[in-house]
Amino acid sequence: MSTLLPAPEPLPHPVVDNHCHLDIARGDEPALPVADALAAAAAAGVPRIVQIGCDLPGARWAVEAAATYDALVAGVALHPNEAPRLPSLDDAMAEIEALAAAHDRVRAVGETGLDFFRTGEEGRAVQEESFRRHIDLAKRLDKTLVIHDRDAHDDVLRVLDSEGAPDRWVMHCFSGDADFARACLSRGAHLSFAGTVTFKNAAPLRDALAVTPRDRVLVETDAPYLTPMPHRGRTNGSYLVPLTVRAMAEVRGDDLGELCAAIEANTFAAFGGSW
Repeated sequence: MSTLLPAPEPLPHPVVDNHCHLDIARGDEPALPVADALAAAAAAGVPRIVQIGCDLPGARWAVEAAATYDALVAGVALHPNEAPRLPSLDDAMAEIEALAAAHDRVRAVGETGLDFFRTGEEGRAVQEESFRRHIDLAKRLDKTLVIHDRDAHDDVLRVLDSEGAPDRWVMHCFSGDADFARACLSRGAHLSFAGTVTFKNAAPLRDALAVTPRDRVLVETDAPYLTPMPHRGRTNGSYLVPLTVRAMAEVRGDDLGELCAAIEANTFAAFGGSW
C-alpha cells in the first residue's frame, strides 16, 4: 500500500486541488484508498478535489467516485496521448459525451489538448481532431474545458482561436513563461500551477505565476505525479498541496491566507460553483 510522506503544516484557509488522478498508481506503488487520500487532504486544508479521467475507464471511474464522495467532482475526456491509440474516436467521444451530459457532478471536459512530447507527427492530426471535438462538447454542455498542453503552446492557442474558447477554461499544469501566460489570460483562461513551480529549474514558470492576476490563479497536484519539493520523485497526493501554495505565495509576495481564499474562490468560479 502507498505510504504518506510527512504531512506539511495545514493551510490557514481551504483550497481546492483542481486536478488529481486518485485512481492512478505511480510505478509499482498502489494508489491510496480514496477515503484515506481524501482524509489526508482535508487534514492539510484541501477538502475538495476535481478528479480527472483521461480515458474511458478513467472517465467512468471519475464519475462513480464523484457520485460517491461529496469532496469530489469529475472531469471526463480523452487525454491527447490516448486519442491516437483508439480504435474509434467517434465511439469513444460518444461515451465521453454521455458521461458528461448524464451526471451533474461532472463539471469539466478534460483533460484534453495537445501533447507533442509523447505523440509524434503521425498522431497529431487525430490529437487535434479530438481536441476540437472536446472544445465543442464543453461549449455545448456548458462544462469547464481543462487543457493539457505539452510542448504545443502555439498550436493550442491556434486551435482555441479557431474554435472559440468556452466561457470557462483552465490551463492545467501551466508550463509556459510569462508571455505565454499573458496570451492565455487574454483569452480568458485560469492558470493552474502544480508542484513544478517549486522545482529549481522552473524560473520561467515562476515568472508566469508572478504576472498572473490573483483572480485567475489555481493550484493542483496532477497526483500521483509532479510532487513538489522537497519530495520531488515521490508519489504525490492532495495532502501535499500546502507545499506548492506556500511556494506560490512566496513567489507572488502574497499573504498566504489571502492567496488560499483567492484560489478557493477562483476554483469555484472556474468549475461552475462550489460543492
